[in-house]
Amino acid sequence: MKRLIRRPLFWIALLLLGILFVIPYYQRVFSPNVTTANGEPQDFYIATGSDYIAVGEQLLEQKLIQDPQAFHWVAEQMNYPRHVYPGRYILQDGMSTRELVQLLRSGRQEPVQFTFVKFRTPEQLAHYVGEQLEMNARDLLDLLNDREYLSKHGGLKPETAITIFIPNTYELYWNITPKDFFERMYKEYRTFWNDSRNEKRQQWGLNRLEVMTLASIVEEETNKNDEKARIAGVYLNRIRKGWPLEADPTVKFAVGDFTLRRVLYEHLQVDSPYNTYLYPGLPPGPICTPSISSIDAVLNGERHDYMFFVARIDGSGYHHFSETLAQHNAYAREYRQMLNERGIR
Repeated sequence: MKRLIRRPLFWIALLLLGILFVIPYYQRVFSPNVTTANGEPQDFYIATGSDYIAVGEQLLEQKLIQDPQAFHWVAEQMNYPRHVYPGRYILQDGMSTRELVQLLRSGRQEPVQFTFVKFRTPEQLAHYVGEQLEMNARDLLDLLNDREYLSKHGGLKPETAITIFIPNTYELYWNITPKDFFERMYKEYRTFWNDSRNEKRQQWGLNRLEVMTLASIVEEETNKNDEKARIAGVYLNRIRKGWPLEADPTVKFAVGDFTLRRVLYEHLQVDSPYNTYLYPGLPPGPICTPSISSIDAVLNGERHDYMFFVARIDGSGYHHFSETLAQHNAYAREYRQMLNERGIR
């Protein structure tokens, strides 16, 4: 009789034990705890140097977890405090606390699709990179001015370092360091210069820096891809004949005012190695990061007899090309008259 009484009491006690301990444990560990906006996967960034307390606070501030106590309890049980890794993680709506901690603890961060187009100065480039990735813009800029470091990469200098940054989309880790970023871009640059491109530049008698510098001028002259090879051909003709390039974009770079809508005589007198009206040949380095289309336009420059070009007045963005100065002056007068009529000084 006593056994019969004890047996129900045992099961009742076991049930109560489950209610008090097992079910709460299960809920803490396995119940959904992550909530994302609109139920869509959400990026979560952990900064370098963060501890797990900061991670928990960040999850709470961004309203990504419903039960912060569960997060901290599970984090402690899974030894997450000793395994906090910075980076970009993608959280899924409905993840359990265990799944969340397991992901963050693993360090399996997701790379970012890093895209950049055109920059005219290292300062602009560093500022943009600093906004898109974790690194400090100042640290990257210091690296781009480090002559000793740059010299170990094909003899680069501060005025030519921007050469290696070819506008494109790259897969990078968000917390990449400035040096690792530079090394990655340098690797991409070396890969870009394949046998075909090297053969073409050699046919023009140009080295890589000269191609990139000329391409940067072409980039600033037009956004019409179907006209770039012809413009490149004009400058290649001038280089071949030893004529000064007389490229207005280089004057804007020398002046330091990229908003200039009209290059005046006073601008042409600015004493700078980038002023191709005063100094023959190519400037010391690129005046922007040229697009791949502009680089290939130089490598595939048109072979013609044009020596001059000037913008058309129809607003199309295209240019008139001339073989003689007389032809060019006629088009140039027409263009100046249009600027005067529009009050562009």
